[in-house]
Amino acid sequence: MVQITLPDGSSKQFDQSVTVHQVAESIGPGLAKATLAGEVDGKLVDASYRLDRDARLRIITGRDEEGLELIRHSTAHLMAQAVKRLFPDTQVTIGPVIENGFYYDFARDEPFHPEDIERIEKEMERIVAEDIPVSREVMERDEAIRFFRDQGEEYKARIIADIPADEQLSLYRQGDFIDLCRGPHIPSTGKLGAFKLTKLAGAYWRGDSRNEMLQRIYGTAWPDKKQLKGYLKRLEEAEKRDHRRLGRQLELFQFQEEAPGAVFWHPRGWTLFLTLIDYVRKRQRQAGYVEVNTPDVMDRGLWEISGHWQNYRENMFTTQTEDERVFALKPMNCPGSVAMYKQGLKSYRDLPIRMAEFGKVHRYEPSGALHGLMRVRHFTQDDAHIYCTEEQMEAECRKVIELNLSVYRDFGFDDVKLKFADRPESRIGDDATWDKLESALKGAIDGMGLSYDYNPGEGAFYGPKIEFVLRDAIGRDWQCGTLQVDLNLPERFDATYRTAEGGEKRPVMLHRALLGSLERFTGILLEHHSGNLPLWLAPVQAVVMNITDAQADYVARVASELEQAGLRVETDLRNEKIGYKIRGRTLEKIPYLLIAGDREVEAGQIAVRRRDGTDLGAMAVDDLIERLRAEVANRGTIDDNERQGNE
Repeated sequence: MVQITLPDGSSKQFDQSVTVHQVAESIGPGLAKATLAGEVDGKLVDASYRLDRDARLRIITGRDEEGLELIRHSTAHLMAQAVKRLFPDTQVTIGPVIENGFYYDFARDEPFHPEDIERIEKEMERIVAEDIPVSREVMERDEAIRFFRDQGEEYKARIIADIPADEQLSLYRQGDFIDLCRGPHIPSTGKLGAFKLTKLAGAYWRGDSRNEMLQRIYGTAWPDKKQLKGYLKRLEEAEKRDHRRLGRQLELFQFQEEAPGAVFWHPRGWTLFLTLIDYVRKRQRQAGYVEVNTPDVMDRGLWEISGHWQNYRENMFTTQTEDERVFALKPMNCPGSVAMYKQGLKSYRDLPIRMAEFGKVHRYEPSGALHGLMRVRHFTQDDAHIYCTEEQMEAECRKVIELNLSVYRDFGFDDVKLKFADRPESRIGDDATWDKLESALKGAIDGMGLSYDYNPGEGAFYGPKIEFVLRDAIGRDWQCGTLQVDLNLPERFDATYRTAEGGEKRPVMLHRALLGSLERFTGILLEHHSGNLPLWLAPVQAVVMNITDAQADYVARVASELEQAGLRVETDLRNEKIGYKIRGRTLEKIPYLLIAGDREVEAGQIAVRRRDGTDLGAMAVDDLIERLRAEVANRGTIDDNERQGNE
């Protein structure tokens, strides 16, 4: 007898060994049809895997995260099979799953063209219609090398040659195509179908620019056509919202090859950037933080004490002076903060100390990884480091969480997910210390009644952490804020405070970021709002325009009154038709368009129009100022129709 225990605690008994798929059949035909694989005692296996002993089983379908990954991995094999059918001389290399899809790298003398991609997709559809069974085979390493070399697949042979000689390898076959793969895979090609090949790119063999160039084909795959269609629509929307395009359109920033990974801020972009800083500065001051500033360049010795030199050296920019001292541009603000904490004696009465810094940091990112504002080499972090006692730790964590969530709401992010990560396998400190740190951090979340995802073993080597993940207007997730609990740096820097009993003790150090990289957060904001920033953030909040030259002086006077009221205003006195000026300023996504003609001048009013086309009519300038200042104070977000970015 074989007893199979299911996730709900129920069990099924079988007279003899049984496959995962047969167990699914015993539950119901619908589940059997949807079955892609199984999880047996925590290990993923094929649907054909045979259970010959008692076990715990979870059936994997396309609704499961593991099922979606299987679909994408199997679709990568499907694409490779189609390529081999159409272009037999092509060699296949590797084809992993990536976020939202997959890719496969191919070695081929002739380049792929867009029309080739269409042919490959059609061939993939034919293979799906054939519903070819997928089966697993096992080979010894040397046998597998000979097998792939005989097939002309030199790259596969080279991959296998790097695997230990005594290791058995699994291969997956579907019809005339076979590929090296750990598995598991879907039962047959007929389980696939909701896919789309998205783009072509070049890629070096094994990611090394000294190696030969391969051709990479990207694709996406989903459990059904509806989800595929939704994703493609999000891709299209994301392209319209691309912050790099918006940066050019709205005259915010630029990049140049002379400073790769660094931003050239234009006046409007810098105004937006400073608005972010001013907002965070005000919120931190209200929350009891003091603001500090530490040097951008510091001696190598400081980074050796912190451990960055040993563990992060390849990501640091360094320089050497004539007297052979080595300095590094700071990649992080933490060591400078601890050095400042150590200046002078600290008492338990001084704690907690909440020390904030808008620190400029520099990290070497490979040129291929740079991506507009989202991935740069030179950026500003809204870092803070809180020094407190162990007794204060949980309360301070709770205050950080409250501040972060409040800040995100002000920027229009209401869907925020918390992720809690505990001790990794490789870590410093004893278990008793980790117990205290994890208990305080987790206790802060639980005490606030907040839900969170659990990432076991994903904490930093020096302490557990919380990540704040924001979901934007088109459903993408962005990890921004962090909260980490640390006893490592205080130990390394010998940081202490005087206890009530007169002894010395290490403070707990909380690492906290609200927005993270301000450059990256600016990019996220632009894409979330499709460039239609709410009034309080918009670098230009209103533009005052004349219809003819006769209103020029009045326009200047209205603009001056708005500026004196603290609003960011421009004038447009060009000798152009008013319709032309309105269209141009609407494309610049300026929230309010103010128009003065003879009638408005005579009445001492201004005609008010929103960027979404809403005509608010004429109103007195004082009334307009009151309206705009109230909207700024409330940090109101834009209307939903503006967020679509369709104008």
